[in-house]
Amino acid sequence: MITPRDDVALMQGYHSPQVDVAVRLNTNEAPDAPPEAWTSALSSALQDIDWNRYPDRAATELRAAIGALHGVGPEQIFVANGSNEVLQTVMLTFGGSGRTAAVWEPTYALHSHIARITGTAVVEGVRAEDFSTDLAEVRRVINAAKPEVSFLCSPNNPTGVVDDETTVRSVLEMVTAVDGLLVVDEAYGQFAPWSADVLIGDDVPLVVTRTFSKTWSMAASRLGYLVGPEWIVTELDKVVLPYHLDAFKQVAGTLALAHVDEMNERVSRLVEERGRLVSRLSGLNVDVWPSGANFVLFRPRAVDGSDVWQRLVDRSVLVRNCSSWPRLEGCLRVTIGTSGEDDLFLSALEEALQ
Repeated sequence: MITPRDDVALMQGYHSPQVDVAVRLNTNEAPDAPPEAWTSALSSALQDIDWNRYPDRAATELRAAIGALHGVGPEQIFVANGSNEVLQTVMLTFGGSGRTAAVWEPTYALHSHIARITGTAVVEGVRAEDFSTDLAEVRRVINAAKPEVSFLCSPNNPTGVVDDETTVRSVLEMVTAVDGLLVVDEAYGQFAPWSADVLIGDDVPLVVTRTFSKTWSMAASRLGYLVGPEWIVTELDKVVLPYHLDAFKQVAGTLALAHVDEMNERVSRLVEERGRLVSRLSGLNVDVWPSGANFVLFRPRAVDGSDVWQRLVDRSVLVRNCSSWPRLEGCLRVTIGTSGEDDLFLSALEEALQ
């Protein structure tokens, strides 16, 4: 009987529990549905899809719309089935056997997981005590390992830390010095005060990834993209499977980009609600970390985090248990929901902490 690769056989995979609860705040989805105008336009557009034909392999219209959002041409945009497929394509193109990827923990678990799936060695550094990016540690890892690909996540998942422009520029200089590629994962980028896409240039080894799953309220569509130099996008197009992006998804994404104002309004509401949630959490017996995303990391002080997680589930509230992640023992992460959902979470948490 055939068996998987030895390294794959040892992997546990990446899973987020799907539990039937009244309040689901564990996967950083947007709490609001997309605009009704988008739903109506998408319904109408379905009538014009030639279902018996393959979709536009280049996703020309969608790439052009995304490029316009970032002030670049479609040739600098790569689109795929969620930002995770974007990351996978990057690693299939620039990683692989004999190559190395660098991460700084704690951070998004799929950066290292996807790298390993593609046969890429992973070297792990650590973040500072406050979970910010420690430039001395970044320099140590990059100089020692000379990784082909280095990952920064900003705002960082699951800690919520935002890297400022000075920090990203410094990391980019280190990566450039070893002929590597810097991937800045901005899945929560709309919540941050700036974007690393301003640093992109033809001769700059930098790409920025984004997703429609969070602020665009389109997690069900599985749509993500990358902004980068044209030559990098060209290489990614060689690797990705043909016709990987279906016609429905291309139309859905293109139509969504006509509703930027509504997206920005959702971001503003979530930021305001995040402030209220953090304020309430600060009054409980938990440690809370500042966040620049649509989630908050906290650690119960007197009760084990895993016990609190189960007590919340028992009260029909689901958050993310991060206890098994590097340096996050006892930590939980809660997505910012509607004010009603957050009130139910806070009420359940108060009981769970007793």
